[in-house]
Amino acid sequence: MAKTDTLHIRVDPIVRQDVDELLSALGISTAEAVNMFLHQILLRGGLPFSVTLPTPNAETLAAIQEARDIAAGKIHTKTFHSVEELMEDLMDDADD
Repeated sequence: MAKTDTLHIRVDPIVRQDVDELLSALGISTAEAVNMFLHQILLRGGLPFSVTLPTPNAETLAAIQEARDIAAGKIHTKTFHSVEELMEDLMDDADD
């Protein structure tokens, strides 16, 4: 029986490069990280992390709704044509 087997997977090349660099900084190769991942699956009897859709909290949901309302024109906000205009407005608010 072979001591190792080869696993071929398709990965986005940019993701692969970024992962290789990050793992290299940690002192491990991508192959070692994948091997550790597979061992964790065996040890835990499944994925070593939960696989769920993110659930935004109330504050995030309110911000999403506010952005939708602004986009729909239900809420009117200040607009600026330059950074200078924005900074002037901020400074005026700070003086109040």
